[in-house]
Amino acid sequence: QVQLVESGGGLVQAGGSLRLSCAASGSIFSMVAMGWYRQVPGKQRELVATRTSGHSTEYADSVKGRFTISRDNAKNLVYLQMNSLKPEDTAVYYCSARGYSTHYSDSVFDAWGQGAQVTVSS
Repeated sequence: QVQLVESGGGLVQAGGSLRLSCAASGSIFSMVAMGWYRQVPGKQRELVATRTSGHSTEYADSVKGRFTISRDNAKNLVYLQMNSLKPEDTAVYYCSARGYSTHYSDSVFDAWGQGAQVTVSS
């Protein structure tokens, strides 16, 4: 099993910054990608940013230029630096990870963290 533990959420005023961190542990043979999603009540979970182990990144249009995803591949860590925060960024942010637990191709895993609340006040 793979566990993801997030930290760094909280309350911030509009225009402020927050940094989310996520650490993956457990049966990890290789990591394919780690990223962040967010969800507000009544809406589907949406992609915020992902970064592959090959350093390819993808961002939601709504956060481009304001959020930056980074990873420490050796330690299975992923970060999300959020700048110029807006009230519409308020959501529960979830860390995600995809990889393999063994060298066998059928050992793929998709793991999620418990979620971190981010609240941006106007």
